[in-house]
Order: sequence, then structure tokens, then C-alpha cells
Amino acid sequence: MTISLQADPVHTDVLIVGAGLSGIGAAYHLQRDCPDRSYAIVDRRSALGGTWDLFRYPGIRSDSDMHTLGYSFKPWTDPKSIADGPSILAYVQETAEENGIDQHIVFDSLVETADWSGDEARWTLTITNTETGQTTARTCNFLLMCAGYYSYRGGHRPSFAGEERFSGPVIHPQEWPEDLDYADKLVVVIGSGATAVTLVPAMADDAEHVTMLQRSPTYVVARPDTDKLANAMAKVLPDKLAYRMTRAKNAWQGEFFYNQTRKKPAKIKKMILDGARDALGSTVDVDTHFNPAYNPWDQRLCLVPNGDLFEALKDGSASVVTDSIESFDETGITLASGDHLDADIIVTATGLELVTLGEVAFSIEGEPVDFADTFTYKGLAYSGVPNLVATFGYINASWTLRADLISDYVSRLLNYMTEIGADEATPQLRESDADMIERPWIDDFSASYMQRTMEAMPRQGDRAPWLNTQRLSADRKLIGDEPIADGVMQFAARGRKSSNQGSQKQAS
Repeated sequence: MTISLQADPVHTDVLIVGAGLSGIGAAYHLQRDCPDRSYAIVDRRSALGGTWDLFRYPGIRSDSDMHTLGYSFKPWTDPKSIADGPSILAYVQETAEENGIDQHIVFDSLVETADWSGDEARWTLTITNTETGQTTARTCNFLLMCAGYYSYRGGHRPSFAGEERFSGPVIHPQEWPEDLDYADKLVVVIGSGATAVTLVPAMADDAEHVTMLQRSPTYVVARPDTDKLANAMAKVLPDKLAYRMTRAKNAWQGEFFYNQTRKKPAKIKKMILDGARDALGSTVDVDTHFNPAYNPWDQRLCLVPNGDLFEALKDGSASVVTDSIESFDETGITLASGDHLDADIIVTATGLELVTLGEVAFSIEGEPVDFADTFTYKGLAYSGVPNLVATFGYINASWTLRADLISDYVSRLLNYMTEIGADEATPQLRESDADMIERPWIDDFSASYMQRTMEAMPRQGDRAPWLNTQRLSADRKLIGDEPIADGVMQFAARGRKSSNQGSQKQAS
């Protein structure tokens, strides 16, 4: 690796890490609401889009409606509200291009470290060019992490006994090969989450047969991929008004349904299982394959647009098996029950590897930051860590609903800092917070992909603002309405250098 840390690194007032859905949205808010601030976006990949450019497996789509997964400022006008991956990517690209945001992106830039200097009130980042291996530096006064929540290095991939014996390819969806030919092949998809229920019906169209092999069931809900009311309003109302009304409706309905799962879990469970029975008839044993041991929304529900998974199971092009894996062998998988699944291709839809803040090594004045030792501030910043905000959406609603709130907050924070002449903003625990009960960063959610990494995440407290509510209605107050100067966010004018010194030297 070639290291070239120049004496006068490129500087911007704000640096956004990640050019995906969150990063492009954050840039729009920033240039609209803080036009006096220079900014750049860095991304480790060679194209914008994040998740929607990385994942290329068959059927890739949203499992949230695009009226809430889309940006608050850009109407989603496609009649399909449950959109495929390429359509979402095109939407993000269009947003970047029509607002000139694409001119601010520096690709192939992997952020390795970030160190805060109080004397200069700025972050210094070491960034490796993923094409050349050269490492350079960038500086910024404020760092906005929009790198998502999972590792781009690879997905979660358990080891299976005997897998080296299998004669065919074993593929993780995060690393889908473009040239994979699965036509007329026997395919086994290991998993029961959102990726698995997407892959199975998509591959069943061409494969000889697709089997979804799950260790335990997941709640699966069918709904149309179009929103009739939204499309009707779009015909008679201006795009922005129709979109805003649909967004509000869908956000309210989503939170109402989630709240019902907390208050009346047995009723909601019966409703979901009855829906599966109505869709599947006698072709599949719902109690065996679609009746989880946990309550709805203890883990994320799986959406199947137009019931495509159920249709594939009914017509026999796909099947579901609930069992444990004993071992792989040359021709497939031997199950704990003693049954054997023949396979030409095995897909391990076994989830993602969650990470903290894009796997960047953070430090303050050279001292490493362990985010597990911090408390989350409103679910977007960290106690004792200055000029840093990270975007993390909802686990029980559309990601962008929260990303928009966070972007608005960042703009208000930066403008307030300008107003009072501050160049440092740090959430600090109060004396009254000394007796706080510590809670996991996300609680009331038992999904294994979260639990695997929860110890590395910051903690929640038992009082505002040390909360990560995961509720839109609560966040509208906590993030959107509460004043910036709340007695917890502490401000200072520490930098010996002007916050815009060097900002003329920008990469775009």
C-alpha cells in the first residue's frame, strides 16, 4: 500500500461518507438548507447507490413502499409502490444528477480512520483509493456518516459441515455472480428472511425447482405492489401534494400496525397466519412453515408483493422445508431429519454482518473511540464525540423516514453553530444522567443479525435525549421539534483555524 498523506489535505466544511440512499438525501438537505457550507461525499465503491447498486441478485426489490422509502423532497411517481432494485437505483441517480450532487462525489475512497483535533476543531481522515491502494488525507469540520449498517466486505456466512464436498456453486446474495446460469437447475436457498423470500419466486421462474430451507419460520405478509389510493390521488392532484399525502398515510398506517403488534400480538399473529392460509390453501402446512415461535415484529416481517412466494409454492415451482442442516455432500444437503435435498446450486441467504459507523477506526486526539462505551444521543450522535452524526433508519419502518429527520437535524445544528459562532458541538452526559439505566441500542427486537453485534453498539439510556426510539412519531418530537440548544449538546469555539479555511480547495 502506498501512503501519501499530503501536508495540505483537501478540506470541506462537511464530509458525507456514503453515496447511497442516505448520503444523497443528506447532501440535498445540506446544499438546500446550508448553502454557506462546502461539502463532499466519499464512497468506497465506484458507483453511487449503495445497497441498490451493490445487490444484483434475482428479484432484488424494496420491502417498504416507495412513498416512505423515497425522499420527502422528491415524489415517487411510478405506479408501483413496491419497486425493483434497478428502479430504486435510477431514482437515487436521478436525484443526484438533477441537483448536481453527483459532482461532489469522490468514488473508490475507503475511509480507514478518522481522528478529531480539538485545537483545529476538525476531523482528519485517512482514505485509501480502492483502485490504486494509495492512502491520502482529507479534513472536515463536521462528519456525517451515511455508510449504512452492514459490512460491504461480505455478508454473514456461517460455515456448514461438509460444504467443501458440494460439487456446485455456493453463493451469498451479496456477492451474486453476473454470469450465474440457474435455468433448469435445482436450487436450494438457505434462509427465511427478506432476501430468501425475494429470491425463491424470482428464481422459480427459470429453475427446475427452488427449495427454501429454513431453520425456523418467519412471518410472511402478502400485499399488492401498487397503492390504489396513491395512484388515484396522483391522477387528480399535483405530484408533490399527492406524494406528501400518501407518505403521511403510509407512515401512519405502518406505525399503527407496529403499535398493534406490541399491544395485541395474538390478534395480529392470527391475522397474519389466516392470510397465509387463505393464500396457500391446503398446499402448504402453515403451522409448520409460517408460524414463528415469536410475536410479530419481534423480528422484521417479510413482505411478498402480490403474494409471489405463495404463488410459487402453490404451483409447485418452489417448496419450503423447515429443518436443520446436518451437512453438505456432493449432491446437496442432508438434513437433521435424515431427509436429503438435491441441489445443483446452493444460495446462502443467511444475512448481513452489522458494523458500527462503516467500520471506520475513530479516535479523539489520537485516543481510540469505543462506541460501545458511549450513549446514543437521539439515535444519531454519541456522548463525548464532537461534530459527528450517523444516519441509521428504522428497523420497523422505511429507512428514509428517519434519514430525512436526521438530515434536517444536521442542517439545523450547523446553522445554529454558525449563528452562535461555535465550531464544536458535543453531546455530554449530565450529572443527572449518572443513574441512568443502560439499555441496548435497539431493544424489543430479537433478530439474530442485530443480536450478533449489539455489544459493539452504543447504549441507550432511560430518558431523553439518550434514546433511540425507533418510532417516527416520537422522533418527530425528539429529533425534529426539540431545540438544538437543549442543555445536553454542548457548544464551543475551539478551532484556531477558521472553519472555512482551506474550503476553497475542494475535490468534486
